[in-house]
Amino acid sequence: MNSLIKIEFPKPDLVIRQREQDLKPGDVPITPYFGFIDFHKITRDKGGIFLFYNDKNELLFVGKARKIRQRIKKHFEDNVSPMKNHRDEVFKIEVYEVEDPMEREIYETYAINTFRSKYNVDKVFY
Repeated sequence: MNSLIKIEFPKPDLVIRQREQDLKPGDVPITPYFGFIDFHKITRDKGGIFLFYNDKNELLFVGKARKIRQRIKKHFEDNVSPMKNHRDEVFKIEVYEVEDPMEREIYETYAINTFRSKYNVDKVFY
């Protein structure tokens, strides 16, 4: 059966990876946040979706938020996140700025099911 709905998944607006800071003379050291030193590059005020990958590029988790950076941080900090026992597996974070709440919902559900996210428990249809 042909699907009536064609979803074109966007390219990420930002990709950050765990990495060491390459300090040059005069640089201020950045305190890593769960191995990430580029957290400040994630938008503070925009909504969107985010994808967590491990170092083998396997999709671990897909989430959405009205404010992306705060939500991503929550997944690394709180005790109710589905990621709470898997935080050390996150090596790469893709960030997609999507302002429309319905579009966020569609992309999140699409990504969870199409790319077979490992730790999402809601919205799974496979």
